[in-house]
Amino acid sequence: MNWLDQVQWDEKGLVPVIAQEKDTGDVLMFAWMNREALQKTAELGRAVYFSRSRGKLWFKGEESGHVQTVHELRVDCDNDVILMKVTQTGHEPGIACHTGRHSCFYSVLRDGVWNPVDPVLKDPESIYK
Repeated sequence: MNWLDQVQWDEKGLVPVIAQEKDTGDVLMFAWMNREALQKTAELGRAVYFSRSRGKLWFKGEESGHVQTVHELRVDCDNDVILMKVTQTGHEPGIACHTGRHSCFYSVLRDGVWNPVDPVLKDPESIYK
């Protein structure tokens, strides 16, 4: 059986994907992949997602230059979530989030309010043209 056939795709043909920094264990982001995106990711060794809002493949870093080199792909016990061990590279290697932060998970719930706790490393206005 083809390894892609073992993935439990949802009703839209997608699977959730978590990008985790290989060296630190930091969770950088969550996104979606379709079959083509997962296959290209495995072939290229670089993160390729499926953009639900744009309805097309999204090569991480194609606009921002913040590329994710993929070292390892894992699937969970139910075959319905992918974990990628990545190194964030590019113009500013430590930035994974479109807000210019290291991780998309930069807010913490405190006293019923989401508080951003991680700094903006680069103004997103200067990242995206």
